[in-house]
Amino acid sequence: MSDAALPGGAPRARPKLFALRNRLARSRRFQTWAARFPLIKRVARAEGEALFDLVAGFCHSQMLRAVVELGLLEMIVEIPRTPDALAGKLGLAPDRALILLRAATALGLTEPAGQGAFRTSRRGAALLGVPGLADMIRHHDILYKDLSDPVAFLRGETDPELARFWPYVFGEGAQTDPDAAARYSRLMADSQGLVAEETLKAVSFKSASHVMDIGGGTGVFLSAVLGAYPGVRGTLLDLPGVADHAGARFADADQSDRVTLSPGNFRLDRLPNGADTITLVRVLYDHEDTTVAALLAKVFDALPPGGRLVVSEPMSGGDAPERAGDAYFALYCAAMGTGRTRSPREVAGLMTTAGFTGVTEPRVDRRFITRVVTGDKPR
Repeated sequence: MSDAALPGGAPRARPKLFALRNRLARSRRFQTWAARFPLIKRVARAEGEALFDLVAGFCHSQMLRAVVELGLLEMIVEIPRTPDALAGKLGLAPDRALILLRAATALGLTEPAGQGAFRTSRRGAALLGVPGLADMIRHHDILYKDLSDPVAFLRGETDPELARFWPYVFGEGAQTDPDAAARYSRLMADSQGLVAEETLKAVSFKSASHVMDIGGGTGVFLSAVLGAYPGVRGTLLDLPGVADHAGARFADADQSDRVTLSPGNFRLDRLPNGADTITLVRVLYDHEDTTVAALLAKVFDALPPGGRLVVSEPMSGGDAPERAGDAYFALYCAAMGTGRTRSPREVAGLMTTAGFTGVTEPRVDRRFITRVVTGDKPR
């Protein structure tokens, strides 16, 4: 879990060597030579392509949005079609349909099928199979607006729409716009399912008898735990307007007799006792450090000696930044204006300060979905 770097994130390396490397990389003459030299031309080409992908990233994301919005992948997932055959269904002129199909193919979402036709690729089919992913791509229009002037955004000179969006959807908007509330509740539930799947692969709950999921929303994660461990009981704690909707999920899964719904506010209320395992799934990164520290202290007090805390959420790579945690979720949290992504080392530090011992980071297969940190209350 240690971040192998000097203070400030500087890697352990010879400064003069890195300065020479960067001078060469900036040299146009060196770039031209490297592109022709047999031993390194493959590396030079890969770096050039990666650099161009950064430049063209906005166009890529917009084409992805168009593919999803127009339902292109569904149209050709089983039967290949030509741009002319698709044009009317897409509401595009044939030449623009061809542009879209070629762009989607360049992004790996579609592929040529012969005789001018295209079909959905394996990657495109996988996109269709990931619950909530298409809805998340559609939802990005709000985040893109907030990032339209990235410098002003980073300087705090903008008023992000995302900061008003979620409170509206799950606050007053739930009454005035119930369709939006239902749509985005499904989005959160679908994505939570992926987090649950990854967390349950990394963490065993065999030793647990009672799991309390704080901020558990509509019960996706807790229901997954109860489904995997039939002998476990559960408590779900969330705001009254949220926790009340979890009952239907547990009833559908025939788990109602094993679950206690506990409407409450973990910032204001004392946590219920009785659970030997407490889970915080996509909770900490929604809040500032002071709120997180107070919550972890409450969790520590609510657990019995030997009890365990499981934290699962997208995290920063710390001194080794990662795309998911540092170039996506960090921006999302900044736009929401309520929290931040933390590295596993930071989460572990906060847990240790709260009194937890044996803090570890179990390995997960898909770190772009979630990372996990666990700790125990001393016996």
